[in-house]
Amino acid sequence: MPHFFIERPIFAWVIALFIVLTGLLSIPRLPVAQYPEVAPPGIIISVSYPGASPEVMNTSVVSLIEREISSVDNLLYFESSSDTTGMASITVTFKPGTDIKLAQMDLQNQIKIVESRLPQSVRQNGINVEAANSGFLMMVGLKSPSGAYQEADLSDYFARNVTDELRRVPGVGKVQLFGGEKALRIWLDPMKLHSYGLSVTDVLSAISQQNVIVSPGRTGDEPATSSQEVTYPITVKGQLSSVEEFRNITIKSQVSAARVTLADVARVESGLQSYAFGIRENGVPATAAAIGNDSNLLIVFYVQIMPDDLVMQLHRF
Repeated sequence: MPHFFIERPIFAWVIALFIVLTGLLSIPRLPVAQYPEVAPPGIIISVSYPGASPEVMNTSVVSLIEREISSVDNLLYFESSSDTTGMASITVTFKPGTDIKLAQMDLQNQIKIVESRLPQSVRQNGINVEAANSGFLMMVGLKSPSGAYQEADLSDYFARNVTDELRRVPGVGKVQLFGGEKALRIWLDPMKLHSYGLSVTDVLSAISQQNVIVSPGRTGDEPATSSQEVTYPITVKGQLSSVEEFRNITIKSQVSAARVTLADVARVESGLQSYAFGIRENGVPATAAAIGNDSNLLIVFYVQIMPDDLVMQLHRF
Protein backbone atom coordinates (compact mmCIF):
# COMPACT_ATOMS: atom_id res chain seq x y z
CA MET A 1 0.00 0.00 0.00
CA PRO A 2 2.74 2.60 0.75
CA HIS A 3 4.26 2.02 -2.68
CA PHE A 4 0.90 2.76 -4.27
CA PHE A 5 0.87 6.33 -2.88
CA ILE A 6 4.60 6.84 -3.43
CA GLU A 7 4.21 6.07 -7.12
CA ARG A 8 1.13 8.34 -7.36
CA PRO A 9 2.04 11.57 -5.49
CA ILE A 10 -0.73 13.67 -7.04
CA PHE A 11 -3.37 11.21 -5.89
CA ALA A 12 -1.82 11.21 -2.40
CA TRP A 13 -1.90 15.03 -2.27
CA VAL A 14 -5.58 15.08 -3.26
CA ILE A 15 -6.49 12.66 -0.48
CA ALA A 16 -4.42 14.62 2.05
CA LEU A 17 -6.11 17.91 1.09
CA PHE A 18 -9.51 16.25 1.31
CA ILE A 19 -8.75 15.04 4.84
CA VAL A 20 -7.54 18.52 5.89
CA LEU A 21 -10.64 20.25 4.47
CA THR A 22 -12.91 17.71 6.15
CA GLY A 23 -11.20 18.40 9.48
CA LEU A 24 -11.54 22.18 9.09
CA LEU A 25 -15.24 21.87 8.29
CA SER A 26 -15.75 19.62 11.33
CA ILE A 27 -14.14 21.99 13.88
CA PRO A 28 -17.35 23.98 14.62
CA ARG A 29 -19.20 20.71 15.27
CA LEU A 30 -16.69 19.26 17.71
CA PRO A 31 -17.90 18.90 21.34
CA VAL A 32 -16.54 21.30 23.95
CA ALA A 33 -15.30 18.47 26.16
CA GLN A 34 -15.05 14.89 24.99
CA TYR A 35 -14.04 13.31 28.26
CA PRO A 36 -15.56 13.59 31.76
CA GLU A 37 -14.02 15.98 34.22
CA VAL A 38 -11.10 14.47 36.11
CA ALA A 39 -10.41 17.42 38.41
CA PRO A 40 -11.96 17.07 41.88
CA PRO A 41 -15.18 19.08 42.35
CA GLY A 42 -15.13 22.09 44.65
CA ILE A 43 -17.54 24.18 46.69
CA ILE A 44 -16.88 27.74 47.86
CA ILE A 45 -18.27 29.02 51.18
CA SER A 46 -18.38 32.83 51.34
CA VAL A 47 -19.05 34.89 54.48
CA SER A 48 -19.10 38.60 55.22
CA TYR A 49 -18.28 40.23 58.57
CA PRO A 50 -18.19 44.03 58.00
CA GLY A 51 -15.47 45.81 59.95
CA ALA A 52 -13.69 42.66 61.09
CA SER A 53 -9.94 42.23 60.70
CA PRO A 54 -8.54 39.01 59.18
CA GLU A 55 -7.55 37.81 62.67
CA VAL A 56 -11.04 38.38 64.08
CA MET A 57 -12.62 36.80 61.00
CA ASN A 58 -10.44 33.72 61.32
CA THR A 59 -11.02 33.32 65.07
CA SER A 60 -14.75 33.99 65.31
CA VAL A 61 -16.01 32.73 61.93
CA VAL A 62 -13.66 30.73 59.70
CA SER A 63 -12.21 28.42 62.35
CA LEU A 64 -15.68 27.52 63.64
CA ILE A 65 -16.91 26.63 60.16
CA GLU A 66 -13.75 24.67 59.34
CA ARG A 67 -14.07 22.62 62.51
CA GLU A 68 -17.65 21.68 61.66
CA ILE A 69 -17.23 20.84 57.96
CA SER A 70 -14.20 18.62 58.54
CA SER A 71 -16.51 15.63 59.05
CA VAL A 72 -18.28 15.91 55.68
CA ASP A 73 -18.22 12.74 53.58
CA ASN A 74 -15.74 12.45 50.67
CA LEU A 75 -13.87 15.56 51.81
CA LEU A 76 -10.42 15.77 50.24
CA TYR A 77 -9.11 19.06 51.66
CA PHE A 78 -10.12 22.68 52.20
CA GLU A 79 -8.37 26.04 52.24
CA SER A 80 -9.51 29.41 53.54
CA SER A 81 -8.61 33.07 53.08
CA SER A 82 -9.64 36.33 54.77
CA ASP A 83 -9.03 39.94 53.78
CA THR A 84 -9.21 43.37 55.36
CA THR A 85 -12.62 44.15 53.80
CA GLY A 86 -14.42 41.72 56.11
CA MET A 87 -14.75 38.98 53.49
CA ALA A 88 -13.67 35.36 53.84
CA SER A 89 -13.96 32.29 51.68
CA ILE A 90 -13.42 28.58 52.27
CA THR A 91 -12.78 26.42 49.21
CA VAL A 92 -13.77 22.83 49.94
CA THR A 93 -12.47 20.16 47.54
CA PHE A 94 -14.02 16.70 47.34
CA LYS A 95 -12.86 13.40 45.91
CA PRO A 96 -13.33 12.92 42.14
CA GLY A 97 -16.70 11.42 41.33
CA THR A 98 -18.48 12.96 44.32
CA ASP A 99 -22.04 14.13 43.65
CA ILE A 100 -21.59 17.88 44.03
CA LYS A 101 -25.28 18.49 44.82
CA LEU A 102 -25.26 16.04 47.72
CA ALA A 103 -21.95 17.44 48.94
CA GLN A 104 -23.41 20.95 48.87
CA MET A 105 -26.39 19.81 50.95
CA ASP A 106 -24.06 18.15 53.47
CA LEU A 107 -22.06 21.36 53.83
CA GLN A 108 -25.19 23.44 54.32
CA ASN A 109 -26.40 21.07 57.03
CA GLN A 110 -23.07 21.27 58.86
CA ILE A 111 -23.05 25.07 58.61
CA LYS A 112 -26.56 25.18 60.12
CA ILE A 113 -25.16 23.46 63.21
CA VAL A 114 -22.51 26.13 63.78
CA GLU A 115 -24.55 29.10 62.56
CA SER A 116 -25.94 29.92 66.01
CA ARG A 117 -22.38 30.45 67.34
CA LEU A 118 -21.43 32.94 64.61
CA PRO A 119 -21.64 36.73 65.10
CA GLN A 120 -25.03 38.28 64.44
CA SER A 121 -23.86 40.43 61.51
CA VAL A 122 -22.48 37.31 59.79
CA ARG A 123 -25.85 35.58 60.12
CA GLN A 124 -27.67 38.66 58.85
CA ASN A 125 -25.49 38.91 55.74
CA GLY A 126 -25.94 35.21 55.05
CA ILE A 127 -23.52 32.39 54.29
CA ASN A 128 -23.24 31.51 50.60
CA VAL A 129 -22.47 27.91 49.62
CA GLU A 130 -21.87 27.67 45.86
CA ALA A 131 -20.57 24.86 43.67
CA ALA A 132 -17.72 26.36 41.66
CA ASN A 133 -14.12 25.80 40.70
CA SER A 134 -11.40 28.13 41.92
CA GLY A 135 -10.64 30.99 39.58
CA PHE A 136 -12.96 32.85 37.22
CA LEU A 137 -14.15 32.13 33.72
CA MET A 138 -14.93 35.68 32.58
CA MET A 139 -15.66 39.24 33.69
CA VAL A 140 -18.91 41.09 33.02
CA GLY A 141 -19.09 44.88 33.20
CA LEU A 142 -21.97 47.34 33.38
CA LYS A 143 -21.90 51.07 32.69
CA SER A 144 -24.30 53.81 31.69
CA PRO A 145 -23.48 55.00 28.13
CA SER A 146 -24.70 58.50 28.93
CA GLY A 147 -22.90 58.63 32.26
CA ALA A 148 -26.13 59.59 34.02
CA TYR A 149 -25.81 56.84 36.65
CA GLN A 150 -23.16 56.71 39.33
CA GLU A 151 -21.30 53.62 40.47
CA ALA A 152 -23.67 53.12 43.42
CA ASP A 153 -26.71 53.07 41.13
CA LEU A 154 -25.09 50.66 38.68
CA SER A 155 -23.86 48.34 41.41
CA ASP A 156 -27.26 48.26 43.11
CA TYR A 157 -29.00 47.53 39.80
CA PHE A 158 -26.53 44.76 38.97
CA ALA A 159 -26.93 43.14 42.39
CA ARG A 160 -30.74 43.22 42.32
CA ASN A 161 -31.49 42.43 38.66
CA VAL A 162 -28.51 40.86 36.87
CA THR A 163 -26.71 38.67 39.41
CA ASP A 164 -29.56 36.18 39.80
CA GLU A 165 -30.00 35.95 36.02
CA LEU A 166 -26.32 35.10 35.63
CA ARG A 167 -26.51 32.38 38.26
CA ARG A 168 -29.31 30.67 36.28
CA VAL A 169 -27.16 30.29 33.16
CA PRO A 170 -26.03 26.64 32.73
CA GLY A 171 -22.35 26.33 33.56
CA VAL A 172 -22.16 29.29 35.95
CA GLY A 173 -21.11 28.33 39.46
CA LYS A 174 -20.32 31.60 41.21
CA VAL A 175 -20.92 35.29 40.55
CA GLN A 176 -18.80 37.68 42.60
CA LEU A 177 -19.93 41.28 42.34
CA PHE A 178 -17.29 43.94 42.90
CA GLY A 179 -19.67 46.28 44.66
CA GLY A 180 -22.98 45.72 46.41
CA GLU A 181 -26.52 46.83 46.98
CA LYS A 182 -27.39 50.22 48.36
CA ALA A 183 -27.48 50.49 52.13
CA LEU A 184 -27.94 53.10 54.80
CA ARG A 185 -24.58 54.16 56.23
CA ILE A 186 -24.25 55.74 59.67
CA TRP A 187 -21.00 57.55 60.49
CA LEU A 188 -20.81 58.05 64.26
CA ASP A 189 -18.97 61.03 65.75
CA PRO A 190 -17.05 59.83 68.86
CA MET A 191 -16.79 63.34 70.32
CA LYS A 192 -20.54 63.92 70.10
CA LEU A 193 -21.27 60.52 71.60
CA HIS A 194 -18.99 61.36 74.53
CA SER A 195 -20.61 64.76 75.05
CA TYR A 196 -24.06 63.16 75.34
CA GLY A 197 -22.82 60.28 77.48
CA LEU A 198 -23.68 57.67 74.87
CA SER A 199 -21.92 54.61 73.47
CA VAL A 200 -22.07 52.71 70.20
CA THR A 201 -24.13 50.04 71.95
CA ASP A 202 -26.76 52.65 72.84
CA VAL A 203 -27.03 53.68 69.20
CA LEU A 204 -27.30 50.09 67.95
CA SER A 205 -29.94 49.29 70.54
CA ALA A 206 -32.04 52.33 69.58
CA ILE A 207 -31.86 51.49 65.87
CA SER A 208 -32.81 47.83 66.39
CA GLN A 209 -35.76 48.79 68.62
CA GLN A 210 -37.19 51.49 66.36
CA ASN A 211 -36.46 49.94 62.96
CA VAL A 212 -38.54 46.76 63.18
CA ILE A 213 -41.19 44.98 61.14
CA VAL A 214 -44.38 44.86 63.20
CA SER A 215 -47.34 42.52 62.76
CA PRO A 216 -50.12 44.44 64.58
CA GLY A 217 -53.02 42.10 63.80
CA ARG A 218 -56.68 43.05 63.36
CA THR A 219 -59.50 44.60 65.39
CA GLY A 220 -62.79 42.82 65.74
CA ASP A 221 -61.32 39.43 64.89
CA GLU A 222 -62.77 36.16 66.11
CA PRO A 223 -63.75 35.28 68.73
CA ALA A 224 -65.89 38.42 68.91
CA THR A 225 -69.24 39.43 70.37
CA SER A 226 -72.41 39.14 68.32
CA SER A 227 -72.55 42.91 67.95
CA GLN A 228 -69.17 43.00 66.20
CA GLU A 229 -69.93 43.42 62.50
CA VAL A 230 -66.70 44.68 60.95
CA THR A 231 -63.10 43.46 61.13
CA TYR A 232 -60.30 45.92 60.38
CA PRO A 233 -56.67 45.07 59.70
CA ILE A 234 -54.33 47.34 61.64
CA THR A 235 -51.66 49.07 59.59
CA VAL A 236 -48.68 50.61 61.34
CA LYS A 237 -45.43 52.07 60.09
CA GLY A 238 -42.70 49.65 61.06
CA GLN A 239 -39.40 49.41 59.24
CA LEU A 240 -37.87 52.75 58.29
CA SER A 241 -37.24 53.46 54.61
CA SER A 242 -35.72 56.93 54.19
CA VAL A 243 -32.61 58.72 55.39
CA GLU A 244 -34.70 61.35 57.16
CA GLU A 245 -36.58 58.72 59.15
CA PHE A 246 -33.31 57.23 60.37
CA ARG A 247 -32.02 60.67 61.33
CA ASN A 248 -35.05 61.15 63.58
CA ILE A 249 -34.44 57.95 65.57
CA THR A 250 -34.47 58.79 69.26
CA ILE A 251 -31.24 57.75 70.97
CA LYS A 252 -31.82 59.34 74.38
CA SER A 253 -34.87 61.02 75.86
CA GLN A 254 -35.33 62.51 79.32
CA VAL A 255 -38.05 64.67 80.82
CA SER A 256 -35.60 67.32 81.98
CA ALA A 257 -33.47 67.31 78.80
CA ALA A 258 -33.90 67.66 75.09
CA ARG A 259 -34.35 64.58 72.92
CA VAL A 260 -31.15 63.26 71.34
CA THR A 261 -31.64 61.90 67.83
CA LEU A 262 -29.33 59.96 65.56
CA ALA A 263 -28.69 63.09 63.52
CA ASP A 264 -27.20 64.74 66.65
CA VAL A 265 -24.42 62.17 66.98
CA ALA A 266 -23.91 60.81 63.46
CA ARG A 267 -23.99 61.52 59.74
CA VAL A 268 -26.62 59.43 57.98
CA GLU A 269 -26.52 58.85 54.24
CA SER A 270 -27.49 56.40 51.53
CA GLY A 271 -24.53 54.54 50.02
CA LEU A 272 -23.16 51.10 49.19
CA GLN A 273 -22.70 48.19 51.55
CA SER A 274 -18.99 48.17 50.75
CA TYR A 275 -16.54 50.61 49.17
CA ALA A 276 -13.73 48.08 48.88
CA PHE A 277 -13.78 48.36 45.07
CA GLY A 278 -13.87 51.35 42.74
CA ILE A 279 -14.46 50.65 39.04
CA ARG A 280 -14.09 52.95 36.05
CA GLU A 281 -14.25 52.23 32.32
CA ASN A 282 -12.55 54.92 30.25
CA GLY A 283 -13.17 57.33 33.12
CA VAL A 284 -16.91 56.54 33.29
CA PRO A 285 -18.38 55.04 36.51
CA ALA A 286 -19.09 51.34 36.11
CA THR A 287 -19.47 48.10 38.00
CA ALA A 288 -18.31 44.56 37.26
CA ALA A 289 -18.70 40.95 38.33
CA ALA A 290 -16.49 37.89 38.00
CA ILE A 291 -18.08 34.63 36.87
CA GLY A 292 -16.77 31.26 37.97
CA ASN A 293 -17.65 28.09 36.09
CA ASP A 294 -19.52 25.14 37.53
CA SER A 295 -17.69 21.98 38.49
CA ASN A 296 -19.05 20.25 35.36
CA LEU A 297 -17.02 21.56 32.42
CA LEU A 298 -19.22 19.75 29.90
CA ILE A 299 -21.83 22.55 30.08
CA VAL A 300 -19.47 25.52 30.18
CA PHE A 301 -20.14 25.89 26.45
CA TYR A 302 -23.48 27.52 27.26
CA VAL A 303 -21.73 30.37 29.05
CA GLN A 304 -20.71 31.63 25.61
CA ILE A 305 -24.28 32.79 24.98
CA MET A 306 -24.21 35.24 27.91
CA PRO A 307 -22.59 38.31 26.32
CA ASP A 308 -25.31 38.70 23.64
CA ASP A 309 -28.11 38.16 26.13
CA LEU A 310 -26.57 40.59 28.60
CA VAL A 311 -26.17 43.36 26.05
CA MET A 312 -29.81 43.04 25.08
CA GLN A 313 -30.96 43.20 28.70
CA LEU A 314 -28.69 45.98 29.85
CA HIS A 315 -29.59 48.26 26.96
CA ARG A 316 -33.04 48.50 28.49
CA PHE A 317 -31.42 49.98 31.56
